Amino acid sequence: MALLKIARMGNPVLHQVAQAVSDPKAPEIQSLIADMLETMADARGAGLAAPQVHQPLRIFVYHVPTNRVANPEEALLPRVLINPEITPVGDEMMICSEGCLSIPGLRADVPRHAKVRYSGLDENGEVLEGEATGFHANVLQHENDHLNGILYPQRITDFARFGYVEEILR
Repeated sequence: MALLKIARMGNPVLHQVAQAVSDPKAPEIQSLIADMLETMADARGAGLAAPQVHQPLRIFVYHVPTNRVANPEEALLPRVLINPEITPVGDEMMICSEGCLSIPGLRADVPRHAKVRYSGLDENGEVLEGEATGFHANVLQHENDHLNGILYPQRITDFARFGYVEEILR
């Protein structure tokens, strides 16, 4: 396994639509997934999409840490979602405080759907699907945006809460 270089805002790979993965079990895909999981953990991120590591493929890894959920049973160990489909459930929105490994040091409040349905393949090529709310829904939408060439600043509706982490936390 290896730590991968994270693309930063401005890199063209972050603004293109990623390509579907045809064979999730291919050795190069399995290696990429392992490296992405290691890179996400090293960077202390909640998620990491393949375009963020210069691979324009429809893959992301993520987890839901216990400190981001009210009920510890809602926490999730690291997961992989390949060729995901994320669909809003209902019209309810929530405001999420988001950061991004590709935009280090900055945060903003971003409107997201409060509940989503997700489906895709896991690292073994098996179907993974369900519904998510709260932080889980937030991270799914954020990472899926990366696969569509969208960075969270493009979702900001109120720039009063967009800034450097140290300034916002004062």
